[in-house]
Amino acid sequence: MLNLPKFKVAAVQASPVFLDTPATIDKVCRLISEAAAGGAQLVVFPEVFVSAYPYWSWVGTPVEGSPWFQKLCESAVEVPGPEMARVAQKARECGVYVAIGINERAINSITTIFNTMLLIGADGKLLGRHRKLVPTWAEKLTWAPGDGAGLRVHHTDIGPIGMLACGENTNTLARFSLLAQGELVHLASYISLPVAPPDYDMAEAIKVRAMAHSFEGKVFTVVSCSTISQDIIDQMEEVFPGAGALLKRKNSSFSGVIGPEVFL
Repeated sequence: MLNLPKFKVAAVQASPVFLDTPATIDKVCRLISEAAAGGAQLVVFPEVFVSAYPYWSWVGTPVEGSPWFQKLCESAVEVPGPEMARVAQKARECGVYVAIGINERAINSITTIFNTMLLIGADGKLLGRHRKLVPTWAEKLTWAPGDGAGLRVHHTDIGPIGMLACGENTNTLARFSLLAQGELVHLASYISLPVAPPDYDMAEAIKVRAMAHSFEGKVFTVVSCSTISQDIIDQMEEVFPGAGALLKRKNSSFSGVIGPEVFL
């Protein structure tokens, strides 16, 4: 008889403590505990939640963004490293799976950073590391391209899990690779992107991508999208006049769980 596991998932929609890695890790651990107390067995965090998305690359010139890139390099984390060890310990204490987006610094370079998704098991062990294959548009000023090594489906006691970051969820071959491996639970991490063109509804775009993958692959998609805190707005506005109004635009984020029975 076919036995399909049932479990509760928490899709985190929150903002990091901008460029403050220790404080963001504290926040991550608090949210894991809160989700676990609510019965979640899988907690999914947004893209590069530790601990910043490079909004400066969208609102300023590359020269203006250079000091901010340095800050991002300084706040990036290594894997393995003490920051992710804290998250793994919390996952183990709570007995939950945790997926989280990070700025991963290459061990052999202080300025090579990857947009990375990690999957941590309920026992605290690292199950998977996926580096975003192709940084999107202005993101190329920040992240090095990843590779296919992380396009893996991880077989867990809550089901086969695959994961992609943001724009990769429109990459047909990347999605097919996961589906061909038997993915049943798809994790899609995003950032709030109000700096997109005025006629681009980011929230609606995320929904369409998630619904398409769920419907085509007959999988459950868990979408976790960050938000933009007032602190982020204030820091960007202070250096890039006018950025604040842009960053406050609505319809720039969506988080949720979409099932395979969705009708498009």
